[in-house]
Amino acid sequence: MSTESPSELASHEPVAPGPDADHASSARRAAVAAFVGGTLEYYDFFLYVSASALVFNELFFPQVDGRLGQVLSMATIGIGYVVRPLAAVVIGHLGDRVSRKKMLLFTLLLMGISTTAIGLLPTAQQIGPAAAVLLVLLRVCQGISAAGESAGAATMALEHAPEGKRGFYTSFVNTGTVFGVMLSSLAFLLVSLLPREQFLAWGWRLPFLLSIVVAFIGLWIRRTLPEPEVFEQVLEEEEQTRTTWREWPLVVVFRQHWRRVLVGIGIYLVSVVSSIFSAFVLSYGVRSLHIAQPIMLGMNILTAFLGMCFQPIAGRIADRFGRKPVFMLGSVLSAGSIFFLLWSMGTGSIVLMYLGGISLMSISYGLVNALFPLLLGELFETEVRFSGAAITSQLALIVTGFAPAIAASIQGSGPQGWLPVATATAGACLVSAVVTGLFLKETYRTDTARLGREVAAR
Repeated sequence: MSTESPSELASHEPVAPGPDADHASSARRAAVAAFVGGTLEYYDFFLYVSASALVFNELFFPQVDGRLGQVLSMATIGIGYVVRPLAAVVIGHLGDRVSRKKMLLFTLLLMGISTTAIGLLPTAQQIGPAAAVLLVLLRVCQGISAAGESAGAATMALEHAPEGKRGFYTSFVNTGTVFGVMLSSLAFLLVSLLPREQFLAWGWRLPFLLSIVVAFIGLWIRRTLPEPEVFEQVLEEEEQTRTTWREWPLVVVFRQHWRRVLVGIGIYLVSVVSSIFSAFVLSYGVRSLHIAQPIMLGMNILTAFLGMCFQPIAGRIADRFGRKPVFMLGSVLSAGSIFFLLWSMGTGSIVLMYLGGISLMSISYGLVNALFPLLLGELFETEVRFSGAAITSQLALIVTGFAPAIAASIQGSGPQGWLPVATATAGACLVSAVVTGLFLKETYRTDTARLGREVAAR
């Protein structure tokens, strides 16, 4: 039985979808593209974190013994963050002035190539100190890619999202990153089951080599994604009014919005939880407490899976009740949960330890992680959103990048050696909550086109 109307049957022509259907389709595709990009970024980025915690000190810093070698290995994690602010300036400028889409294709391809190259890298035993130099250079390439990927994906998802649903759609950026963490932990768990000699010889390389597959999937999804309408309108207007160097996004961000940059950096301090959990906690459990490596990686996998399920819910809650209460609650809970996790690891109870991991990463940090891209994107207007979000996040993430090395250096001895690390991490979380409460304006009822134009700090 036909469901077509008489007029449609008479015309014999298909009915074109309306603009609302096109917009909804673009919003879903932008969310999927953000999810896949976040997956690749953090699959690659935290493969490096896991390898730094478990194997790089032996392969690339064998001449340095004991704890110093581990600190150096962890410090290379931070190298990828040092280059990110400068890369964010360039990628953000091009993303605001030329094309959001082209920059996202570039960042995805660069991450896939650099991570695959790490999997092919000779070790110090084969080429000497040059191996460590090449490792750092490839980490720099990862940092360049990551500098633009998350901010660009968040910008696309935010600008494509329907009004009143920006929190939900933008949450898929960091839901993808959590999925990437889960995949990287699962990949390392599988290869860690190999005999130690085979793991060191070639097993650790396999997860890195698989990165290129995820990269090609992401490129295929992103290649047909349109530019956001609000961005195209801005480009058309600017073509008639610009331009001098004073209107460059970088100049506008620091000349007119430097207070927003400082607020964004303060908000982002809670992100130290991510690198502390993924690198320091893993290394502390395996090397200091002698917990089996598969058990530690299993905790990463479980918490990432549950966080991936929870974060879109957090985005919906932020759309319903506001960004500030959700983010502040997550920051305060993270401050308490880091103590519970590190204490539970010393009890010898795997159940308690896993509950601590779920409390910290799946629930507490899940509340804030879902909202990072949204909060920074909503701080800035369309003309400079890519640049503002990228520059602010990358300046803030320098602390996050070096947090594992700092934690390894301040770790005390004995059963309570974790206390300085927990205290420092909790302090960063509480500063983030205070900055959010005092200086961030609520935006969940603000239209997308007006974002950033009414964000005077309270």
